[in-house]
Amino acid sequence: MGILEVRNLTKTFGGLVAVGDVSFAVKRGSISGLIGPNGAGKTTVFNLITGVYKVTSGEIVFDGRPIHNLEPHVIANMGITRTFQNIRLFKRLSVYNNILTACHRNARYSIADAVLRLRGFKAEERRMREDADALMEVMGLTRWRNSVAHSLPYGVQRRLEIARALAVKPKLLLLDEPAAGMNPDETQQLMSLICRIREEFNCTVLVIEHRMDLIMGICENIIVLNFGRKLTEGSPGEIQTDPRVIEAYLGEGAKIGA
Repeated sequence: MGILEVRNLTKTFGGLVAVGDVSFAVKRGSISGLIGPNGAGKTTVFNLITGVYKVTSGEIVFDGRPIHNLEPHVIANMGITRTFQNIRLFKRLSVYNNILTACHRNARYSIADAVLRLRGFKAEERRMREDADALMEVMGLTRWRNSVAHSLPYGVQRRLEIARALAVKPKLLLLDEPAAGMNPDETQQLMSLICRIREEFNCTVLVIEHRMDLIMGICENIIVLNFGRKLTEGSPGEIQTDPRVIEAYLGEGAKIGA
């Protein structure tokens, strides 16, 4: 059984079928890819998994529990976090405070502890500061600790967004086009970072990405969508040579490189 199971998932907007009868599973501890041409329904699937959209029909099961009727904050508390195509940071806060703010989602003290500044509150605040420092180190952000988020290079902002998602200690991390806007060197660094995240945070990763070098380089299983429906699924080698995938992306006669 996968940590995430999507069963006959359908989402319609009026008469438009954005996602139609899509099924797949994500293996616990894996790095998996969700790919497809523009408009294939990839981000809609992420929005359904995270509760932003309600399903029209079908099921989403996470860690053995149905989640398709739950609110986004409940799903997040169960252990699913995500990044977005368009970076969402507190632009005027420092790198450190962006991460620390996310760490507070896991705070284990009461309102009374906070108001009275009791021992439990102080211990938790110290733990969260340590967690923020550790995340900055892992994500290569320490040198920008006091820099305001909007002043950072684009690739660094991407890493900060991932750090914020990891701060809530997810079981499943959804990355929506994490390499968007990155140059080749930054993309290579990101690939290494995603693999490190899987190992160090004991985290399952599902990636939407148009950069085929990234997808083919790190993913063990790849699900392909086209026009809102599942086209195929398989290993990188199988996907690279599948004529249906090649035609959907590039047209007949082309090929997808590694």
